[in-house]
Amino acid sequence: MKFVLIFGPQAVGKMTVGHALEKTTELKLFHNHMTIELLHPFFGFSSETWRLTELFRTEIFEAVSKSNLYGLIFTYVWAFNEQEDWDFVNKICNIFESTGGDVYFVELEADFEERIVRNNTPHRLEYKPTKRNIEQSELNLKISMEKYRLNSTDGEINKENYIKINNTNLSPEEVANIIKVKFEL
Repeated sequence: MKFVLIFGPQAVGKMTVGHALEKTTELKLFHNHMTIELLHPFFGFSSETWRLTELFRTEIFEAVSKSNLYGLIFTYVWAFNEQEDWDFVNKICNIFESTGGDVYFVELEADFEERIVRNNTPHRLEYKPTKRNIEQSELNLKISMEKYRLNSTDGEINKENYIKINNTNLSPEEVANIIKVKFEL
């Protein structure tokens, strides 16, 4: 079992890269908004949404880790200055490692201006209805940059299977190929 965790700030291209990687491997994509978009119509962005989101994700990870699937891609906005996010990442990685799975860390970073452009692409808006209010989505992107550190510092992630890619000027297919080759997926 292979578990590929793609993380980075909002609108950096995690889901789009995940889709491209899914097309060229046997990995299945489970992007973070799949659970958010399911729950948002009922609970908005409330504590109940986040509680259920974590519950659903954990159950899916547990089931996949014990399945005969080749592997899973999961996308995540990891706030490095929040212990809760570190705990969640450790928890989900442990689920896969406890069943003999291999975990791969893929960090994406891109220039802020490029992220603003990507914030309203048709592909993003198709899969993430909660981002369709562009003005609000852009404001949330800016606020999160001030509140959270959404990319790691040098040496902060010391995993063997780790790569950091600046994808400002790369297509999703190019990034997916870098990941596929690097980790022999």
